[in-house]
Amino acid sequence: MGVLNITGDSFYDGGLYNEPDKALSRTGEMLMQGADIIDIGAVSTRPGAAPVSAGEERDKLLPVLKKILKKYPETIISIDTFRAEIAREAVEAGASMINDISGGSIDERMFETIASLNVPYILMHMQGTPENMQSDPQYEDVTKEVLRWLADRVHLLRRAGVNDIIIDPGFGFGKTTEHNYTLMNQLEFFSIFQLPLLVGISRKSMIHKALKISPQDSLAGTIALNYQSLLKGASILRAHDVPEAVQTVGIFNLMKKNSEAQTRSIC
Repeated sequence: MGVLNITGDSFYDGGLYNEPDKALSRTGEMLMQGADIIDIGAVSTRPGAAPVSAGEERDKLLPVLKKILKKYPETIISIDTFRAEIAREAVEAGASMINDISGGSIDERMFETIASLNVPYILMHMQGTPENMQSDPQYEDVTKEVLRWLADRVHLLRRAGVNDIIIDPGFGFGKTTEHNYTLMNQLEFFSIFQLPLLVGISRKSMIHKALKISPQDSLAGTIALNYQSLLKGASILRAHDVPEAVQTVGIFNLMKKNSEAQTRSIC
């Protein structure tokens, strides 16, 4: 999943693709590099991000979405939004799926909207809101609490009639560095849902703050954690750096195939 931020203040690439022509060019580049899904976000969700109105989000998002689908009509587009009205308008304009950082906790209409649209939904865990989520996140047991929260939300989604659900533990969203690495070390526990697992750790603070480097210098750390995520069951990698993510998946698949072949030969 290639990240396309069309905001001016995202933590890594804010401002680079916030014009439709630049966004279109970046989309073409990521598709050529092997991206299967393009995830478009018109609202920055970095810690402490200022709120953006629905009107501002709509005005940024829809022209870019329509421009991309006009040139690349077969592209699978995910829309990174927590607003039900934006989700509906985007899907009606041709988007394929919705990526909701709030897991339906900000807009209570989201689940019924997704059910009526009949599109895949990425259910992400977040403690708090982007404005306050990193103020002082607290958990007694972060993995158990995130699992329990996701289980409750999956139940509500099923009851609303949503069938295509992808889960995301929400690395960096209301979690300290220690919380993030605990989740990463216990990521295989999320297989209990028997649902696709998305991991988005690309150039996040759990890498650059831990290593005392900048987001711009965090590619190697991102690759390392992406491989670890695949080992522990991730189905989708959300990435700023598409070629490196594609190569990581390729090496993982080669190693898996080789391991399976060795097992068969021994048996």
